[in-house]
Amino acid sequence: MSDIKTIYITGGGGYVGSALVPALLKKGYEVRVLDLFMYGEDVFDTIEDRSGLTVIKGDLRDASLLEKTIPGSDAVIHLACISNDPSYELDPSLAKSINYDAFMPLVDISKAVGVKRFIYASSSSVYGIKDDPEVTEDLPLEPLTDYSKYKALCEEYLNGQASDTFIATTIRPSTVCGYAPRLRLDLTVNILTNHAINNGVITVFGGQQKRPNLHIKDMVDVYLFMLGQPADKIQQKIYNVGYENFKVMEIAEKVKATLDADVEIKVTPTDDNRSYHVNSDKIKNELGFVPKYTIEDAIMELKEAFDKGLIPDPMDDIKYFNIKLMQDIKLK
Repeated sequence: MSDIKTIYITGGGGYVGSALVPALLKKGYEVRVLDLFMYGEDVFDTIEDRSGLTVIKGDLRDASLLEKTIPGSDAVIHLACISNDPSYELDPSLAKSINYDAFMPLVDISKAVGVKRFIYASSSSVYGIKDDPEVTEDLPLEPLTDYSKYKALCEEYLNGQASDTFIATTIRPSTVCGYAPRLRLDLTVNILTNHAINNGVITVFGGQQKRPNLHIKDMVDVYLFMLGQPADKIQQKIYNVGYENFKVMEIAEKVKATLDADVEIKVTPTDDNRSYHVNSDKIKNELGFVPKYTIEDAIMELKEAFDKGLIPDPMDDIKYFNIKLMQDIKLK
């Protein structure tokens, strides 16, 4: 879309953002990143041409900063949040202030200053536990936690603000996997791969829970794809974006087979019984988006990154583990 030239990304220094920002710059977009950079300010160091990049180190909750830095942006991609239930539960009032309270001013300011598109990264967790064999966008939302409840409320608020000149789209991603400059090693595929390579043992908690997975390259491609869609096709639309649904035990077995290594798989009980099979046919049927990258691709890319020394101290450095870093920095 020729009228979308400048993209404002909240949380652009995070796991997905660190892969998305270079991809947007490569496509010729001007990119503005708002982030606290809690996980380090070196995430963009490998980008050779940073002439189109503006980095804003600041807090999403600072409305005056948003009012200063959003004008002139054609699209907002909102990634910033306290991500996942355990991180949220560390400090529920802090998490609510970032994930929910700051969301409404962000949407209102974006709309008021002439942003044309707002793409929101929600979560598959809004569905809760479903017995349905296929979890589609039409099913009722039954969020089990505050994290997922506020994700759902944000979706509702955003769609309520949509107008002819303000296009609102929500993405509900599956659990992302694979290598990115700001790496998370606390997500299913990434955890199991890290432990297999660096520990020789994979511990599976439970193992029968189904998890929907999405390669980080497909996650990046979805945002690029959405920026190019005709406005009328994506207005007030909500899309699941996932690729492969597997039981945690099956993912562990894939890790072992892909690495072709002598890895022991240990099973231990768990009280985390969230299990669901996410169906992503809607985005394929309506828009033609189909993910391309497999769990095996993610495992091999992580292995290559380990081999190249790109992931130093992977078992102990807290920057790879959201909850450990949150406990350490005591954000307020």
